[in-house]
Amino acid sequence: MLKEMAIYTTEIDRERLGHLIERVRKQDTKADFTYANDLEEKLEFAETVASEQISPDIVTMGSQIKLKDLDTGTEQVYSIVFPSEANYEQGKLSILAPIATALLGNKRGETVEVQAPSRIRRLRIEEILYQPESDSTFS
Repeated sequence: MLKEMAIYTTEIDRERLGHLIERVRKQDTKADFTYANDLEEKLEFAETVASEQISPDIVTMGSQIKLKDLDTGTEQVYSIVFPSEANYEQGKLSILAPIATALLGNKRGETVEVQAPSRIRRLRIEEILYQPESDSTFS
């Protein structure tokens, strides 16, 4: 297991993700419930900061990131989105997906470990291609 690093979230993301967790708990989907619990646990350990104070190298909701699989050497680009916007073929991962949950709040250069069906994937955040809070039109 990798060393635990500080993770960050914005006040807005924490609030919106809290509402998402509540909605999932009202549904009867066991898998989503488990993923919501994982997300809630991650948020419990995250330091919350104002959107305008989040570092541009932190993965937030809506961020587009380039990842490198350290075991295969392949690179992929994903955006972290809410479940209603998820589309794997377009690289849009639901925050309830284990990879997205693992990435949230981490920074460029860090490596996260994610349990995939066949193995533990070690993914390094190579680059934050887009972060909403760094966009001058963000409000």
